Amino acid sequence: MSESFPPSHVPRLTRQVGVVVLPGFSLLAEACATEPLAVANQLAGQALYRLTTFALDERPVTSGSKQVLAPAECIGEGTVALDMLLVCAAEPVVAGQLAPLMAWLGKQASRGVVLAGIGGGTEVLARAGLLDGYRAALPWQRYEAAAREYPRVRLSRHLFEIDRDRLTCGGGTAAMDMIMTLIGSQQGRELAERVSEHFVLERVRMGDEPQQISLRSRLGHAPESLVEAVALMEANIEEPLTTHELAEHLGISRRQLERLFKKHLQAVPSRYYLDLRLQCARRMLRESDVPAGDIALQTGFSSAAHFSTAYRNHFGLTPREERLA
Repeated sequence: MSESFPPSHVPRLTRQVGVVVLPGFSLLAEACATEPLAVANQLAGQALYRLTTFALDERPVTSGSKQVLAPAECIGEGTVALDMLLVCAAEPVVAGQLAPLMAWLGKQASRGVVLAGIGGGTEVLARAGLLDGYRAALPWQRYEAAAREYPRVRLSRHLFEIDRDRLTCGGGTAAMDMIMTLIGSQQGRELAERVSEHFVLERVRMGDEPQQISLRSRLGHAPESLVEAVALMEANIEEPLTTHELAEHLGISRRQLERLFKKHLQAVPSRYYLDLRLQCARRMLRESDVPAGDIALQTGFSSAAHFSTAYRNHFGLTPREERLA
């Protein structure tokens, strides 16, 4: 099971929940984490959860979608004794934003406050050393980079993780599944189901479900040969296979393979493969400090010059310009 719940106190006791929002945070993820708590209050007819929004200072915080949220308090003011603290941040996190948070988060942890990372908030907690030895989920796009940066954190690709007094998720709607699961643990299954009905949710997803849509789901009713071909491509990014080698692996002709790609993906195999490799390179450029030359080799390009030319032709800017953007 993915869930091992933080200690549950007396049911129906009001819990003080803090929400830290950092510039560029996902408004969707923040709402998915906080709205179920507000609706639980409404349906229960009492304040089960009292929310207070925090920011680094008194200025309004702008989300990734350019919506503005005004905080009720600044971190460190300490006027509210918290039971749980949600950290909502963009991903990847800008390191300069973290320094004022570190001591305050550490104090909250030492007081026994349950800490939750929403989206990039997981990395905030990880950088503070507050997830060492814990299972933790974060946006799947950040998994490889984060695994290198935080080797003491037991990272997963699951929707969310609830490990003792730490809650983490991949952001987006996974935050709602995580908080709905928490409500069920703290307030009972009946109330959690009523909250779920309020949001017209068919079901609350389990924490150990994967974040990424399966290849079969992405390709719909495409023939099995095409699904296997794409799976081979995704498994061989560093040393790409030729179209002929792909066809041989699948036991079909090169011409049959090309027809499958044109019919279902509107692309020739070589072009689709190149796009996969370049998208992988783009994530690495944006989310890691790996030198561009190393990224070129790790995504199957014979030289940095070849990689730069292909990248510019595909995205309209060079790898160096991508990092500066």
